[in-house]
Amino acid sequence: MRVIVDRKPNRFYPNFKRVIIRFFHNGLERSQGLVKKVLEMQDEDVELSLSQTLRDFARRHRNLTKKFLKHYEKAKELLSGTSIDFKNLTEDKKLLIGSYFSMEYSIESAAFFNPSMVESPDQTGLEEGAKRVVVSFRATGEGHISSIVFHTGVIDHNGNLAFEESGRYVDQPEVVRRHHYNKKRFINKLREMNVDKSIISLVIEPLEEKFIYGDLLKSVNQALDSNNSNEAKKRAIKEIIWLADSHYEIKFSRDTDISERVIFPVSYTERKGIEDARFVRFVDDNGKVTYYATYTAYDGFTILPKLIVTNDFYHFEVKPLHGQGAQNKNLALFPRKINGKYVMLSRIDGVNSYIGFSDNINVWDKPVKIQEPYYPWEYIQIGNCGAPEETSAGWLLITHGVGPMRRYCLGASLLDLNDPTKEIGRLKEPLLIPNEEEREGYVPNVVYSCGSIIHNDKIIIPYGLSDTGAGFLSVELDGLIEKLLLP
Repeated sequence: MRVIVDRKPNRFYPNFKRVIIRFFHNGLERSQGLVKKVLEMQDEDVELSLSQTLRDFARRHRNLTKKFLKHYEKAKELLSGTSIDFKNLTEDKKLLIGSYFSMEYSIESAAFFNPSMVESPDQTGLEEGAKRVVVSFRATGEGHISSIVFHTGVIDHNGNLAFEESGRYVDQPEVVRRHHYNKKRFINKLREMNVDKSIISLVIEPLEEKFIYGDLLKSVNQALDSNNSNEAKKRAIKEIIWLADSHYEIKFSRDTDISERVIFPVSYTERKGIEDARFVRFVDDNGKVTYYATYTAYDGFTILPKLIVTNDFYHFEVKPLHGQGAQNKNLALFPRKINGKYVMLSRIDGVNSYIGFSDNINVWDKPVKIQEPYYPWEYIQIGNCGAPEETSAGWLLITHGVGPMRRYCLGASLLDLNDPTKEIGRLKEPLLIPNEEEREGYVPNVVYSCGSIIHNDKIIIPYGLSDTGAGFLSVELDGLIEKLLLP
């Protein structure tokens, strides 16, 4: 008996036209010279240059002048210790200075891949048997900086997909830093990061059991003001700030379409990318629905597993994950608690699959190994492809395996419904092998998913195409489970 895979015609590929505005800093010395030139300009020349800039770029962005003013303020802060006098500037001069410290960035010019799919909070206005979904993607631009973007679509009663057209603009959110830190948890994470214990004591011990970002900065400044601030101490303090910066909230304007919202790196911990978000629609014991996503923050040297929390895809809270079970990549939450505890899959050693149970969704200790590579096509590593789906037969887990020539294939496993530490079925052969079209791309021979959905007795799996684009497939649920349970 073979499992029939239905590859859908829907495809997503990079769109160079989707651009955001980023802050552009060309070094302190050159920035000083640039600002001085603008300050020397006549008012009529300032007005002419600004008008030309707005004419050329206003159609490409929402609230362009607001972004220019924001970048002006940031440039002013960077140059605060110089001889430049920012007093009594006209609004036009501020805007023009801001425009020189701005640049367009194409968020998906390099790749658009590794999707996850969840049921949308909005299920209104649909035909019978249809479901609206939110699909997240990893978008990658110049310098291989990754961000999270979204699209919405509808799965009809036959399992066919139709996606809405992208919005005209791409918008970044307002960043809010008002997080309250738990002192004990913060110290434990610093220890996991191997930060010098004496520096932890110096900076963190004086703080209250609950502290805010401003309290931490005050303690950091006091530590730096002491006479023995050597390079090792400064580096340790930088790591403390690095961790604190990884907590934040973001808010999108209510008048943005979901396809216009981009979660672009905010903190230093993720300045080189937000990788492979695995979204899950989580239903608590009281029936409350929350959307969570685990992802990997990358600063160019170190990875930090993090968690996104949202109820509406407008307001997101971002925080790091803690504990031995929240190391490395490949974290995926179950869609509900089991026996009163949160459950999460991981691959802490880079090879095998683990599972953890916790009373606190942010803290994961004592992971248990549940899967090892068993078949030749997964000998290098095995891992999850997002949150498992609940069925009457067990937890259906889409997996990835890596084999000869570092080829990634999709597989499937079945975990016991009440004790998911027990694997009760696994496909002997891959569910999906990259075909001739799918194997060509930025990273050849890779198919990879970050989360699927069950609809009308089919499992719909979005998947990345060799780290370049994204496609979709469906599989009949009964046939797949029957195959998984064969001896």
